[in-house]
Amino acid sequence: MSLTVAIDGPAAAGKGTIARAVAAHFGFAHLDTGLLYRAVGRRVLDGMDPIEAAQTLRSEHFADADVLRMPDVAQAASQVAAMPEVRAALVSFQRAFARRQGGAVLDGRDIGTVICPDAEVKLFVTATDEVRARRRYEELLGKGQKVTLEEVAADLARRDQRDSGRKTAPMTPANDAQLFDTTTMSIDEAVAKAIAAVEAAQG
Repeated sequence: MSLTVAIDGPAAAGKGTIARAVAAHFGFAHLDTGLLYRAVGRRVLDGMDPIEAAQTLRSEHFADADVLRMPDVAQAASQVAAMPEVRAALVSFQRAFARRQGGAVLDGRDIGTVICPDAEVKLFVTATDEVRARRRYEELLGKGQKVTLEEVAADLARRDQRDSGRKTAPMTPANDAQLFDTTTMSIDEAVAKAIAAVEAAQG
């Protein structure tokens, strides 16, 4: 079986958590596509040309997720993700992953609209700006990072603007995506709803 689940949405809305849980529940492979862009951003911060960084990206470059989730890497990732040449270089990698045998879950910004427009299940996960900022703030504090809620909110706002305003593959729900507003949902509720969507697609 080669069922693809595409999960899109802004940062800290819960799409990564839902994607990992859905993949684990069904035994599907999971790809956080944001890590691809973060890995390119990390390599750019190290002095590499963005396009070359994307064209030569290998799985080992995004193996250390904790390093790639640092704020400076997140900003660099958002910047390189706005470059059409970088996005084009990473499309084949993502599409090949999406159609692997056994099923796959991909989460990102343009999975349902650009990478996998034919995905059997498309979800767009969102939440209010305030809730997303609080979630990311608490996540970063838990990792020992010294940030303020205001700094985190401003960072998310900048990334939202870049992600939704770029000319190439802007972040937007696919026309046939199911919208998940997780503002008042518990993790269990959101995951259960996503699992039900996949089960419905399986027939």
